[in-house]
Amino acid sequence: MDRHDELAAQFEARRGRLRAVAHRMLGSARDADDAVQEAWLRLSRAGGAGIGNLTAWLTTVVSRVCLDMLRARTAHPEEPYGDDLPERAAGAGPEEEAVLADSVGLALLVVLETLSPAERVAFVLHDLFGVPFDRVAAITDRSLPAAKKLASRARHKVRGTPAVPAAEQDRHREVVEAFLAAARGGDLDALLGLLAEDVVRRADPATLPPGVAAELRGARAVAEGTVLLRERARFAAPALVDGRVGLVVAPRGQLRYVLRVTVEGDRVTAYEVVADPARLRGLKLAVLDVPAADWAPDAAEGSPSSW
Repeated sequence: MDRHDELAAQFEARRGRLRAVAHRMLGSARDADDAVQEAWLRLSRAGGAGIGNLTAWLTTVVSRVCLDMLRARTAHPEEPYGDDLPERAAGAGPEEEAVLADSVGLALLVVLETLSPAERVAFVLHDLFGVPFDRVAAITDRSLPAAKKLASRARHKVRGTPAVPAAEQDRHREVVEAFLAAARGGDLDALLGLLAEDVVRRADPATLPPGVAAELRGARAVAEGTVLLRERARFAAPALVDGRVGLVVAPRGQLRYVLRVTVEGDRVTAYEVVADPARLRGLKLAVLDVPAADWAPDAAEGSPSSW
C-alpha cells in the first residue's frame, strides 16, 4: 500500500465521525458530504506530512469548511413557505433518515438553525463532540474567553427558558406527544380523547389545501382536520415554542411549520399552525432534551483534551 492509499484508508476510517460533525453543523446530509469531500481533497493535497493528530486536523478542516458554508447560507437565506412537504426525505442518507426519525435530533436540527454560524460551530464542537475550547477558539478565530461565550450563548438558546414549572411542562409534553402519535396514526378516536370539546385550531392559510378553513372549532372538526393533514406529522417533533411544549414540522430538518399548542389539564384546548416566515422568526424555539457530548476519540488519537 503506497502513501496515498494509506492516507485514504485513514480518512475512510474517520469519514463517519466527520460526517456526523458536518451534519449537525449544516443540517443537511448532502451539504455534510460536500464538506467531508472538501476535507479529503485538502488532506490529499497536503499529503499528510507533519500532521500529528489526523482526527483533530480533519475535524478542524471540516469545521472551517462548515463555518464558511453557514456564513454563505446566512448571507443568502432561503425561506420555504407553504405546503411543501415531500413524500419521502428525498436524497437523505441513512444518517439523516435516522436523525429525522428521532424527535430530539429533529428538534435540535431546527433549533441549531436559529444560531449564528459561529455559535452553531462552537456548540456542536464543544457540547456535542467534546472538542476543547482552545480548538474551538482556533477554528472560529476567537480568543479562548470569546469561544466559551459563543458556546454559552448557544447553549442558552438551545435549552431555552420554560414558561411553566417542570412538573407542568412534563404533563404538557405527555399530552403533546400523545397528540402527535395519534396524528401520525390517523387515530380519530385517540384525538377526540385528547382534544377539549371547545378546542380551536387556527392555521396560516398557506399551510392548508384549497377550500380548507383556516379556523376550526370543536373536537370533531379539529380531529378530522388533523387526520386530513396527518402526512405532515411524520416530519414533526416536540420542542419548546416560546417556553411551552409545541411541535416543529421540519422535513429534511428544514423548518416549515410550528404548532403552538395550548394544553389545560390533560387536553389540548387550542393549537395554531404558524408558517409565515416573519412569524416563524419571531418564535423562540428550544429543545426539550439537550443531548450529552457524544465524541468518542480513538485511543490512538488520544483524548479531546490532548488536542
